Amino acid sequence: MVAPYASRFTAKEYLALEAVAEVKHEFFGGYIVAMAGAEPEHNQIAENVRDELRAGLGQRPCRILGSDQRLLVESVGEYFYPDLVVTCLDPVYVDPRPRSMTNPQVIVEVLSESTERYDRGDKWHAYQTIATLTDYVMVASAKRELQHYHRLPDGSWTLRVVQHDGTAALANGVVLDLVRLYRLVPGLHG
Repeated sequence: MVAPYASRFTAKEYLALEAVAEVKHEFFGGYIVAMAGAEPEHNQIAENVRDELRAGLGQRPCRILGSDQRLLVESVGEYFYPDLVVTCLDPVYVDPRPRSMTNPQVIVEVLSESTERYDRGDKWHAYQTIATLTDYVMVASAKRELQHYHRLPDGSWTLRVVQHDGTAALANGVVLDLVRLYRLVPGLHG
């Protein structure tokens, strides 16, 4: 993750800058953070997760959107670009363009060395406030491991860590199998 710019911004200023930016930026705590490109392993894992979600959701009217979909966490007024978001609800988007989704049910982040602390910390704290969110999945890119946070009916969260060849079942019924998530990832597949 790139260090935030030195100045603090308002959400309105961020959105104006993002509308003309050539690269994506997230907005957290008043700071604008440039998003760096990802390694091939990261991209392969994200694509494998997308494949598993698509297969598991079948013909249900669900949307699986990639890292170009901006997410607004309304309760804290912060904007993020998760690796994948899923909603089987009617999606809610807010202006300005490109529009931001506000009602994901599943968020997936593929961890990298430069973003892991951010994904586990500040992002996760913000994501927990999204009323529609049922599952937050963090998939490691340097080892075969998945961390799955699942929201219980009382609003609390449980954490399940899956390693090697285990599976994780999401609230929407999709089962993520680590063997398939790491397919074609050198040193981590098979």
